[in-house]
Amino acid sequence: MYEERPSPLVPGAVLWRSDGPGAVVLPDGCMDLLWTGGRLLVAGPDTGPHPAGEVPGEDLGGTLWGLRLAPGTAPALLGVPAHELRDRRVDLAGLWPGAEVRRLAERTGAYPDPRDGLEELARARTAAGGPPDPVAVAVRAGVRSGRSVAAIARDVGLGERQLHRRSLDAFGYGPRTLGRVLRLQRALALLRLGTPQAEVAYAVGYADQAHLGREVRALTGRTPGAHAPPPDRAPGG
Repeated sequence: MYEERPSPLVPGAVLWRSDGPGAVVLPDGCMDLLWTGGRLLVAGPDTGPHPAGEVPGEDLGGTLWGLRLAPGTAPALLGVPAHELRDRRVDLAGLWPGAEVRRLAERTGAYPDPRDGLEELARARTAAGGPPDPVAVAVRAGVRSGRSVAAIARDVGLGERQLHRRSLDAFGYGPRTLGRVLRLQRALALLRLGTPQAEVAYAVGYADQAHLGREVRALTGRTPGAHAPPPDRAPGG
């Protein structure tokens, strides 16, 4: 079982819960704070599919509680560049002092719903960390609107190599890969509604349906059709 809801306290964040094996996390440009079995962990930005419950030393059958942070926002909260955590799940104690993490883990587990504890932890750290990096905000907005890397670099007054390094720190990816990942998420949202693949490709800016298929397979390991609803649940089915 998997469920999620927007966070009312952390801008752009999503609270989620996964019970048992089966759920798979797909690349979305986000990083997550996790609580399971009395431990706090961090999930870095993914470049491919990853089992939702696969964390170091933890049985896949357990319940996993998470707070998904909006792209580019987690490094300021964690104090670690995103690229250092790419495709990784690590104990928060490997990033912060162990005594502090044990205290925070106990506090999080004391909530009837540990997601509320994760949310409060992130809210406090975000408030202490100041405003978001304006370069990260500009990169995220630029790639979502389809602007070229060169144009985004001009917008923020950086060279393309500098922009690439700043993007690696903020997102774990360069701006081109971030654009691919965010476009994938828009495509998946439409596919899950039962939108025909040709319409999806046009709507989100792929060259054609074949391009959509290549990108979805490269980033999720599955075909576009595998992300569509069953025929009896599709619109008109």
